[in-house]
Amino acid sequence: MGRAGLNRKTALATATLTLAAEAPDLDVFSRFGGSAFALNHHRGFTHSFLGVPLVAAAVVAFMYGFWRLRGRKTSYPNLPPRWGLLFAYACLAGVSHILLDYTTSYGVRPFWPFSEHWISWDIVFIVEPILLVLLVLGLIVPALFSLIHQEIGARQKGSPGRVAATLALVGVFAYWGVSDYEHRRAVAALEARTYHDADALRVSAYPYPANPFRWYGVVETPNFFATMNVNSLAPEVDPDDSMQIRYKPEETPVTLAAKRTYLGRVYLSWAQYPITETDQLANDPEQASGPAYLVRFRDLRYTYPGQGARSPLAASVTLTRDLRVVGEQFGMRGARDHQQR
Repeated sequence: MGRAGLNRKTALATATLTLAAEAPDLDVFSRFGGSAFALNHHRGFTHSFLGVPLVAAAVVAFMYGFWRLRGRKTSYPNLPPRWGLLFAYACLAGVSHILLDYTTSYGVRPFWPFSEHWISWDIVFIVEPILLVLLVLGLIVPALFSLIHQEIGARQKGSPGRVAATLALVGVFAYWGVSDYEHRRAVAALEARTYHDADALRVSAYPYPANPFRWYGVVETPNFFATMNVNSLAPEVDPDDSMQIRYKPEETPVTLAAKRTYLGRVYLSWAQYPITETDQLANDPEQASGPAYLVRFRDLRYTYPGQGARSPLAASVTLTRDLRVVGEQFGMRGARDHQQR
């Protein structure tokens, strides 16, 4: 955004945009409160419309202090900093961060604290190679042309990098448009059929990287979940080869106790298709205080075919025989603990 033209309006524009676009992820420090606390506060205040102007103000204040420390000097003396405009840029960068996170399946809570509801567009993978290529080319192509001009002694006209940066941004929006269209086709195809003679209660399609025509479908019916790959170019879903059925587990006192924990409540408020798996751990029946049950929470939107037991966004709760909580864990560590046991 800076190279596309915003850096011509005020000094410090690119630095302010960059810092403000990254600042919402400062919530990573919530990990010091534990994995459950981090899950509850990740993409919370700093990723909300209420938080955008406050985070932007902090970034501009930091830039003002940096500018003062440099003796009120910038790389372009004829272009002074315009602090009101820089604040607007910082807000724009914060909104762009929320938008980028919204396009993925993890989702955001932009109306926090008035609403804890997660929303997601589900149109691009969490790390989308095509978008990365577009943006990287928007940065390096002007540098390559600049080197060529220097070698041949030619004078470069206009603002360096402006056209390439603008085309990169246009390319991002174009890819979103294609992905959104194909995502709607995939969802419509999932809704148009029954699954083992059962009607779907709800369906979702989640993206694969670098392919806007291949989707991972999740379907909920009254008694089970069905997952399968979907080709959005095909007129109908034919899941016979790839469909997997997961029957909804029965509620037990153990799973209910796990769901009432802090981690259980947080996970269920975030997950879209949660399921529970219960393992009974080896334990002396006379020892009521030792770990006896491990309840693992999984969200089916992340159990892509071929992934196996590996689930990076799983959670686990360990309970004693009298259903007291002795451990809570979110993330890969919890998944590894489960596999080892």
